[in-house]
Amino acid sequence: MNTEWWRGAVIYQIYPRSFQDDSGDGIGDLKGITRRLDHVASLGVDAIWLSPIFTSPMADMGYDVSDYRDIDPQFGTLADFDALVARAHELGLKVVIDQVLSHSSDKHPYFQQSRKSKTGEKADWYVWADPKPDGTPPTNWQSNFGGSSWEYAPERRQYYLHNFLIEQPDFNLHNPDVQDELLDVLRFWLDRGVDGFRLDTVNYYFHDPELRDNPPMPADPAGWPPVATYDMQDHEYDKNRPENLAFLQRMRAVMDAYDARMLIGEVGEVPHRALGIMEEYTRGDDRLHMAYSFDMLGPKFTPEHFRSRIEGFFTNAPDGWPSWSFSNHDVQRHVTRWKNYGTQDAVAKLAISMLASFQGTIGIYQGEELGLSETELEYSELTDPPGLRFWPENKGRDGCRTPMVWDESANAGFSEVKPWLPVKAPQAARAVSLQEKTNDGVLAQYRAMLAFRKGSQALSSGRSDFLDLDEPLLGFVRVAQDQRVTCIFNLSAETVSLQAPEGTLTGPSLAASIEGGKLTLGPNGAAWVEA
Repeated sequence: MNTEWWRGAVIYQIYPRSFQDDSGDGIGDLKGITRRLDHVASLGVDAIWLSPIFTSPMADMGYDVSDYRDIDPQFGTLADFDALVARAHELGLKVVIDQVLSHSSDKHPYFQQSRKSKTGEKADWYVWADPKPDGTPPTNWQSNFGGSSWEYAPERRQYYLHNFLIEQPDFNLHNPDVQDELLDVLRFWLDRGVDGFRLDTVNYYFHDPELRDNPPMPADPAGWPPVATYDMQDHEYDKNRPENLAFLQRMRAVMDAYDARMLIGEVGEVPHRALGIMEEYTRGDDRLHMAYSFDMLGPKFTPEHFRSRIEGFFTNAPDGWPSWSFSNHDVQRHVTRWKNYGTQDAVAKLAISMLASFQGTIGIYQGEELGLSETELEYSELTDPPGLRFWPENKGRDGCRTPMVWDESANAGFSEVKPWLPVKAPQAARAVSLQEKTNDGVLAQYRAMLAFRKGSQALSSGRSDFLDLDEPLLGFVRVAQDQRVTCIFNLSAETVSLQAPEGTLTGPSLAASIEGGKLTLGPNGAAWVEA
């Protein structure tokens, strides 16, 4: 058994509400996912990651868990989950599930007990603090979703901490009993056969017990003040706490008691902190196996940016391991973010060509293999709390969560009834069934590129040595044993030429040719030269 299957793997993220509805209620479910796993396997990925499927009142679409050991009825049953795991394993796919351990739903029985009094059995299972003498919150900490991250509970005459919605109270992980309970949750799912966990908000687990105020974030003259008050603070005390490392080690010990299991932590943080946290959390062999980065989920599309993220990580954490993605369920889809750098198809093809050439594990978000753009929604169509609160400056995350498009039937084959979010014409026009008819579409490039990565020792496991090239070119050499592959990408819509590296053009190149010692890359071109 390959105990390090995750190193260099390709992980496909499934947003269960939006993948396939088989129950006929307009919401995706586990049986639907199971039915569509053949498509996922056909891409050549190694694993699937399921966003939360646990019992939840769905204030934040499942990231508010009210029962960590059961499946929400709208997704199915534990038997449906077991069947999904069995089918995935038949297809050679590992199964990774989200775990939301920093906070629960306010409907969780533990919180219901905790808020009743200061002396109950679960009284200190959540983060409680007295108000200031004037009745204001204990600290200046701000919620990701707007306003103070403290909510007053009159039953206890105290505030409780919520880094996200009011309905998502934070666990008090300074309490070892809370840690023990959460570790038992991991064991429950490991015993059901899951291969790993994606740890939501992994750097939020602990808060400063001294309740010190966060300092202000240095102002960015180009964008100050920001839309969200959360972005006005440098979050030194409400997350990123040093106590986190000991808990990560306890989690890793649980994983190491099982064969070939994996922990990947989501590190959502500003750039000047993110790399350091990723490196710290993955250093050595007793913490996370790898960290999931937000560094490539923003608007920056420059060679310097991509180089600095990859080079910076491996320079500072040579024994750590990163996971890179361009899209997920929390951010605008990348072909929309980067639309100024080329046509939709060209940017989509270049993106997977680059991503699959990067050193590290990579993540693909459902629908990006079709080149899906962000769905434009009306305010009346929204469900996401940040969008509902901050529209139109922040349109929320619904635009990247609209249903997967499978065929030319009603609702693009996702459901026989009206879906929970609409399927619109620009997305439906890129359905799987339509792209299966062509050999030069985005879907074809994804399959070709992932096969190329898997068949190349240099791309799947080799080290990276970056080349000093002028904008808009990104270049690096991947080396593994006796294989050497030079990877060069044109991050612009203009044709560029440069001296060709020694070797032979290989792989699913894009608008690339070598003639007379010159390598020419057309708009959004990509080339791999093997020596």
